[in-house]
Amino acid sequence: QVQLVESGGGLVQAGGSLRLSCVASERTFSSYTMGWFRQAPGKEREFVGIISWNGGSTYYADSVKGRFTISRDNAKNTVYLQMNSLKPEDTAVYYCAARASRSYSYTQSEYGYWGQGTQVTVSS
Repeated sequence: QVQLVESGGGLVQAGGSLRLSCVASERTFSSYTMGWFRQAPGKEREFVGIISWNGGSTYYADSVKGRFTISRDNAKNTVYLQMNSLKPEDTAVYYCAARASRSYSYTQSEYGYWGQGTQVTVSS
């Protein structure tokens, strides 16, 4: 059972930055594709970005491309989401998720493990 714990959310003004972290309990963390998803109030949860098992590949939603960067440190069992140039529409609960496969996927149902989420609020 993989446990994921996110941190780093908070309140920030538009144009500001935040870095989210997600620590995994799994010893074989390096075997997992990791994803970030978000859910805004009144909306369905959506894909933000993913990173391959070795950090060699990343993929982003068009809405965050060029502003958000995902990275990982397998030695620390941690994945990061660096968010720059934040906009009010980025306000959401952000979740990290783990997929027990080295092949990537954008589909939420293919991620078997989820964190509890961390709130990000961007004020205008």
